[in-house]
Amino acid sequence: MPPEKATRHALDTPQSTPIRVLIVDDHGVVRAGLRLFLSGTADLKVVGEASTGQEAIAQAETLHPEVILMDLVMGEVDGIEATRQIKQRHPDIAIVALTSFVDESKVTEAIQAGAIGYVLKDARPAEVVETIRAARQGEVRMHPEALKRLTRAMSASSTDKAGLEPLTQREREVLALVARGQSNKEIARALVISETTVKHHLGSILSKLGLTSRIQAALYGVRHGLAE
Repeated sequence: MPPEKATRHALDTPQSTPIRVLIVDDHGVVRAGLRLFLSGTADLKVVGEASTGQEAIAQAETLHPEVILMDLVMGEVDGIEATRQIKQRHPDIAIVALTSFVDESKVTEAIQAGAIGYVLKDARPAEVVETIRAARQGEVRMHPEALKRLTRAMSASSTDKAGLEPLTQREREVLALVARGQSNKEIARALVISETTVKHHLGSILSKLGLTSRIQAALYGVRHGLAE
């Protein structure tokens, strides 16, 4: 298969209902490029664009995206603050941090604000598409260097002093599957419970362990031997 056809095939994996995507970036050329290849993917639908964090907050209210590609570095309301506000109002919207470089403080702040993924602007189109699909399913996808820096930042924190003691047996089972990268749907299937119950357990886990995001929970589980 020729390279261009192979790439096209990789991007065109259909699903019944297209994933609604909002693109947020203060550079028009970046938004145009993202829209171009995302619009050519059968299971994705670009529902809008925003050039500022404030616009992103407003469009999250009116366009009801399922996934937002969020530039972190913008004037006035930046991507981190926009992520925080959107997640507070719309916790079911998955936000993927989009940036030109890996900065340890930005990685940590984005994840603490509620981002579920972290992708670089120079990533391959197929990688961006797969990150969007994973985010929609509640799966964590991060650039390897961003994951390394987040792990280092969390290792230096005191969030894991309590260990696993505060958790019930069922919460430990949920945390182990989160640490293995499974989505809420996969966890529900594995434990024979509803996705709503999975979300309830995850919320309890975050609260008991003093964590703020699914990614932090996954890393916590890995550090405590629940997954590799």
